[in-house]
Amino acid sequence: MDINLARFNTNIGRQKPENIVHSEAACPFCEPDKLTDIIATDGDIILLKNKYNVLDEADQFVLIEGKDCWADMPDYPPAHMHRLIAFGMRHWAQMRTSGKYNTVLFFKNYGHYSGGTIRHPHMQLVGFPHLRPELLFQRSEFDGLTVAEKDGVTLNLSTRPRIGFWELNIVPRDAAETDAIADYIQIAVDFLMHRFHRRLDSYNIFFYNDGDDVFVKVMPRFATSPMFVGYNIHLVPSNLEEIRERIQSIYFMGK
Repeated sequence: MDINLARFNTNIGRQKPENIVHSEAACPFCEPDKLTDIIATDGDIILLKNKYNVLDEADQFVLIEGKDCWADMPDYPPAHMHRLIAFGMRHWAQMRTSGKYNTVLFFKNYGHYSGGTIRHPHMQLVGFPHLRPELLFQRSEFDGLTVAEKDGVTLNLSTRPRIGFWELNIVPRDAAETDAIADYIQIAVDFLMHRFHRRLDSYNIFFYNDGDDVFVKVMPRFATSPMFVGYNIHLVPSNLEEIRERIQSIYFMGK
């Protein structure tokens, strides 16, 4: 089976700050005056080079979502959420069309099970010159039960989850509809973190592209099923219809 491999520099990895487990540790993103290698800003949204470039032969960047260390996407006013997603998607597109990279990843880690190390809300952009984009995902992973649709953007519950269980997809017909994309990301994160049937403290957001088509997956994170880890078996939950009805009743009834 063909796979993409990337080399992780453990010497640099040991130097990275961490304050998700060790919450008393200082937050490097709370002192914007001390940040270096800033590329672009939009108010308190900041894009900069990652100081700890742990992936060899890749360029890593951090997108700080705002000044509030203890906030997260469900807390943002709609205008800030719209600016954040438009800003991130614009720089993601610029990196993809720069000619420097075969693949550009755009994603967010949040919480203990997400793979993140810093609590302050942020996203990441990583440009790889040599990875094969056709090995990153399959379009069928964004098929699902439609929850809602507006402005040509669909929110659905995945019927072919990438790992398993309850994955929410945002599928726009036009990547320029960033406000609708942002609204559905915010709803997906709020549902998983605050309205879900089990307590969660972690999630990921992954952005994908296939040519000009883009897709977003919001994935709850908990201990990963050994069926997937050991055997690549993707578990589809039996209550997708029930979860769809819950999301619709909370966010879309009467609209």
